[in-house]
Amino acid sequence: MIRSLPLCLVLMAAPALAQELVLPQSARQISDRTSALDSYDVPTGVFADGVVPARTVEGRVERLTWQLQAGSSTTLQILAPLRDQVLAQGYEILFDCEARDCGGFDFRFGTEVVPTPDMYVAIHDYRFLSAIRGDDVLSLLVSRNPPDGYVQMIRVTPVGSQPPPPLVIEDAVDGATGLLSDLSRNGHVILDDLHFRTGEVALGEGPFASLALLAGYLSDHPDTRLALVGHTDDTGDLQANVAVSTKRAEAVRTRLIEAHGIAPDRVEAQGAGYLAPITSNATAEGRDINRRVEAVLLIN
Repeated sequence: MIRSLPLCLVLMAAPALAQELVLPQSARQISDRTSALDSYDVPTGVFADGVVPARTVEGRVERLTWQLQAGSSTTLQILAPLRDQVLAQGYEILFDCEARDCGGFDFRFGTEVVPTPDMYVAIHDYRFLSAIRGDDVLSLLVSRNPPDGYVQMIRVTPVGSQPPPPLVIEDAVDGATGLLSDLSRNGHVILDDLHFRTGEVALGEGPFASLALLAGYLSDHPDTRLALVGHTDDTGDLQANVAVSTKRAEAVRTRLIEAHGIAPDRVEAQGAGYLAPITSNATAEGRDINRRVEAVLLIN
């Protein structure tokens, strides 16, 4: 889906309170190419007639990139909370697109991207948005190279204006509030920072913030137990998928016991195979989402 707003219709937003753009706790900054005075061609539409439509802006230009643990998260799951923050800060979205709808290869190489290895862009798996607030302009580019996700932000502010607040990493307390409140409220939560190599059942090295949070929750709530439930996409037969999903759940259980000191009788592991999808398996993105491990709250 593409959402665009003609430049002539963009309203001058009232100055918003200074706010920081917050990235997930697992993010680490890879590069910072900030110029006191430079120009940037901010994309405003899909690749067409051999070019990416753009508006040239001048000022203080920040070119920043970040790498984070994506786990099973899609590019939309990475971008969506950043987009929400951009909107909350008073920006108007100029243009918002997914790889194929942006123009795929042509859009990727027709717009500015920080060179590798500081930014990675998968031609068929990225998302882009550009936004404006008064004289301030920014763009976000998100892609994945599992288990990692990559975020590029290019932000332009007029010379002489107050420098914008920096990107910051989500505070551990805020991350705990989100995961643990979802667990308490819904009785289950997806552990989306976990990583398993394709076709393998061994859990990656981590560390995984979600497991530390679960261990703390179990310590604070001695009357609870957890069931770890593995899920797969629908590739292959049911029996094989149940076996894989069970082994992955068992790997997470073992990590909680061995690395976090959880008593074995407080956590169990099961596999559901492809029997409980949360979206369609018809696309690669949907299959990525369905491959997951969930924690289910059990009350003694």
